[in-house]
Amino acid sequence: MLAFEHSFWKEHPGAVLAGVDEVGRGPLAGPVYASAVVIASADADSYLDGPLSGLTDSKKLTAAARSCFCSVLMELPGVRIGLGSASVEEIDDLNILRATHLAMRRAILDLGSPQPVHALVDGLPPKGLPVPSTAIVKGDAKSLLIAAASVVAKVRRDALMVEMDALYPGYGFASNAGYGTKAHLDALRTLGPCPIHRRTFAPVADIIAPTLGL
Repeated sequence: MLAFEHSFWKEHPGAVLAGVDEVGRGPLAGPVYASAVVIASADADSYLDGPLSGLTDSKKLTAAARSCFCSVLMELPGVRIGLGSASVEEIDDLNILRATHLAMRRAILDLGSPQPVHALVDGLPPKGLPVPSTAIVKGDAKSLLIAAASVVAKVRRDALMVEMDALYPGYGFASNAGYGTKAHLDALRTLGPCPIHRRTFAPVADIIAPTLGL
C-alpha cells in the first residue's frame, strides 16, 4: 500500500505528497465530495503497520470501519486532511466529470500550507488540479494515501446525506446516499425531485420532462 509513495519519496525525499479520491459521482442526488490526505513520509510505514493497518478502498470496508479509520486519521500527528465538494448546481452546470475535478482541486487547496508538490489520484488523470498528479486505476486499493482520502470522503458525504434525509424525507437518503435504488426511484416518481436531485441525470430528467410538457 506504500509502493507508489515510496517511489515518489525516493526521488523527492521528504516532499509533501497527497492522496486524492472522490465519492458521489454516480448518485442521483447530493454533491460530489473529494478528500486530499497528506501523511508525513517519516510516519507512513509505522502508521501502515499500526493504527492504519487494514486501511483500503472505502467500498471494501464496513461503515463502522470507515468511521473508525476516519477518526484515527483526524487525530494522528503528521496527517493533514483537505475536503472539497461541488454542489448539485455545479454538477448540472459543468457535468459530473468537471465537477468532480473541481471538488478534487478544492480538496487539495483546503490542505493549506505547505501545499503538496504532487498528488496521487484514484482513477483516470484529472484536469485542473493545482499540483502535478499521478493517476492510478483502482488506486484506493493500492495506495495508502488514496485509501485514506477515499475513506474520509465517503464518511463525510454519507454524514451529509443523513442530514439531507431529515431535510428531504421520503427518498431514503440516509440509507442510499442518493444512489438510484429501486426504493429511491419509486419515491422520485411519487414525490418528484427535491432541491438536491441532479436535474441533468437521466432518471431525474426523465421524470421531470413530462411535468414540463417535454
